[in-house]
Amino acid sequence: MGNRTLPRLLQTPAVLLLLAWMLVPLSMTLFFSFIRYVLNNLRKPEWTTPSIDNWRGWGNYEYVLYKAKDFWFAVENSLIIVGSIIVFTVVLGLAIAVLINRTFPGRGIVRVLLISPFFIMPAVNAVLWINMILDPVLGLNGLAIGGINNMVASLANAPLVGWFFALWPVIEPISFRGTETSAIAVIIMVTWQWTPFAVLIFMTSMQSEDQQQKEAAILDGASTWSQFCNLTLPHLARPIAIVVMIQAIFHLSLYAEIEIVSRGNGNKNLPYLIGEFASNNIGAASATGILAVILANIVAIFLLRIVGKNLMD
Repeated sequence: MGNRTLPRLLQTPAVLLLLAWMLVPLSMTLFFSFIRYVLNNLRKPEWTTPSIDNWRGWGNYEYVLYKAKDFWFAVENSLIIVGSIIVFTVVLGLAIAVLINRTFPGRGIVRVLLISPFFIMPAVNAVLWINMILDPVLGLNGLAIGGINNMVASLANAPLVGWFFALWPVIEPISFRGTETSAIAVIIMVTWQWTPFAVLIFMTSMQSEDQQQKEAAILDGASTWSQFCNLTLPHLARPIAIVVMIQAIFHLSLYAEIEIVSRGNGNKNLPYLIGEFASNNIGAASATGILAVILANIVAIFLLRIVGKNLMD
C-alpha cells in the first residue's frame, strides 16, 4: 500500500490542476447558460452582469433550440462538413499512401512535399485558397473558366466542328464567398490540409505490413485490387479508425476557415454560431456551447466504440 501511496500523492497536484483547468470553464459556461446575461441591454441593465438574480432556467436552451433560426442549420452544416472532410481525407490518404509506398527516384522529396500542407496555419490556408485558387475573378478558378470559354469561342469558328462548339453555353465561375457553396470551399481547403495527416499515418502503418502474405498472394495469382482489399485494407483498419476519430474531434471546432471564406453567410457551424451569440447574448452562447459539448461527446462515444472494436479485433 505504501508503494502506491507515494506515486498517487506526487500525481495529485497535476490531476487537481487538470480538473480545475477543465471544470472551472465548464462550470461557468453551465451557470451562464441558465441566467440572463446580455452584454448590451439598456432596457435591463441588471442583465449585463452575471448574477443568480437573473436566473432564467431552461429559457436559453428553449431560445436556442426553438427560436434561434440558425441552430439546426449549424448542427446540420457541422455534421456535413465534418463527415465530408473525413471521407475525402481517408479515401485520398489511402490512395496516396499506396502510391508512394514503393521505391522510386525522389521518394524522400515527394514525401516531404506531401506532408508539408499539414503544417500551414488554418487561417493562412483559408486565405490562400479563397484568394489565389477559388476566387472567381483573380484566382485559378476564374482563370481556368475564362480559358475554357475562350477556347470554346475560338473553336466555334472552326470548320466542320464549329457548329458543335457554338452550342456550348458560356460557363460562369462559381463564387465561394458568402454563399451556400462556401461550405464546399471549406471542405476542399480543410481536406487539402488534413490529407497529409492521413497519408502519414497510413504510410507509417503500411511499413509493418506482412510482406510474406503479399508474396504468397502474388504467387497464387491474386490481383493488385484483391491484395489491397484482403490484405492492406484490413491491416489499416486501426489507423483508419484513429484518423477518423482525431479528425472528427478537430473538425467539429472549425472556425477560421468559415470566418475567412463566408463570415457565416450561408455557411455556419456550431462554433461560429457560438461566436455570433457571444458578441452580445452570453446566455444563449453558453447554452449553445453546452449543446455543442453534448453533440461532440455523442460523436466521440460513437467513434470510440468503432476504434475500440477495431483494436479488439
